[in-house]
Amino acid sequence: MRPIVGNGTAEDEWRRWAAVSDWPALDLRPAAVPLVVAPHPDDEILGVAGTMALLGAADLAAVTDGEASHPGSTVYTRAQLAAVRRDETDEALRRLGLGTARVHRLGHADGGIDEQALAGQLAELLTPGRWCFATWRGDGHPDHEAVGRAAARACAATGARLLEYPIWAWHWAYPDDPRVPWARARRIDLPPAARAAKAAAIAAFPSQTEPLGPADADAPILPPHIVARFTRPFEVIFE
Repeated sequence: MRPIVGNGTAEDEWRRWAAVSDWPALDLRPAAVPLVVAPHPDDEILGVAGTMALLGAADLAAVTDGEASHPGSTVYTRAQLAAVRRDETDEALRRLGLGTARVHRLGHADGGIDEQALAGQLAELLTPGRWCFATWRGDGHPDHEAVGRAAARACAATGARLLEYPIWAWHWAYPDDPRVPWARARRIDLPPAARAAKAAAIAAFPSQTEPLGPADADAPILPPHIVARFTRPFEVIFE
């Protein structure tokens, strides 16, 4: 796990890193409709929404409902916040043109993912050669890492292809950081339409990008300096 504190590495610093332009492109020809695994509602959108829009098809495995994003909220109970975030996911998919995507809600507790059970659930959804996008196993957030490990186990068991997307690594890591497997990085360039669709999908999560209320406990989880990392003209996965 990594400390996810402060403002983290600024997006301008990532944009100035010359190595990014040398990463090979990911060949976007999946064998079947890919499975995208999200620890919390919005992770899939931040990480690979542009790729999902380019592919024009994806199934979603929603591991939790994100009910613990604001544990001290003065506005929502955990159950209410879970309902809000499920609705936000549905709206985000519509904005990507994926309103008919199959969503598998796996029912794990936010902050308490059963990694072994999840690996079994994912294995039931995967087949040989099917692409599985999941959060990177070294991302720094315990839920993200648990999902990445479970997805890796499921892919190994089924012959599916694991593609890991970083989320919080962009916060705690820095260019050339030796803790990150940059040699495995693959780049997906996003044309204007895919970038616009992704921006619209991110905006479908006001529970995360805007304050829920005036209390500190209701502050946004994704303020502008964090969202900036996910509005680039490309996305990155580790292969």
